[in-house]
Amino acid sequence: MQQQLTPGELAGFLWSWWQGDALPALPPLAGFTVEEASDQELLANIMEVSPTTIDCRIEAGHYPYLARLGGTLAAFGWSSSGQAGFGGGLVTFQVPPKNRYLYDFVTLPTWRGLGIYPHLLQAILRHEGNEHERFWIVHQASNHASERGISKAGFHKTCQVHFLTSETLGLVAAPGESARARVGAALLDLPLIA
Repeated sequence: MQQQLTPGELAGFLWSWWQGDALPALPPLAGFTVEEASDQELLANIMEVSPTTIDCRIEAGHYPYLARLGGTLAAFGWSSSGQAGFGGGLVTFQVPPKNRYLYDFVTLPTWRGLGIYPHLLQAILRHEGNEHERFWIVHQASNHASERGISKAGFHKTCQVHFLTSETLGLVAAPGESARARVGAALLDLPLIA
């Protein structure tokens, strides 16, 4: 249900990709491969977190993916079910069946600017798209590189994410995306602002 609230500062954007959406053709990347990561120690090292953090994510139904160019690690990211969140803990939510939440993507500095991110996103959509119907991803408003990569991969910009107060967020539907925005608001348990 849309609420009569006033959006504050723009915090970010919510994007969606649903079964049946197009996957735009991307320029080929020679030597590009993607794998579901199995080396938890490698993940802990590149993410600069403890192996326990990696173990907890995997046990919670979060899948790590690694992208390589010519066999060299270039990027990574996560696809989650179960409990997820963003905004430094401002938003936590349960990913429902047939949905996935994509998060924590990083292209390593040496490999930035080559278009690896949209290739990695599309690889995940192809790998998981037969079992899952809807994919969601959020990025901060200031992260223009993420915005370009997500758009190139074929995601729909579904909502703007705004601060309502310093500790609460709300959504504003993107033009023409009111149906997806309602689903996204229910998923994130955030108000949809008229």
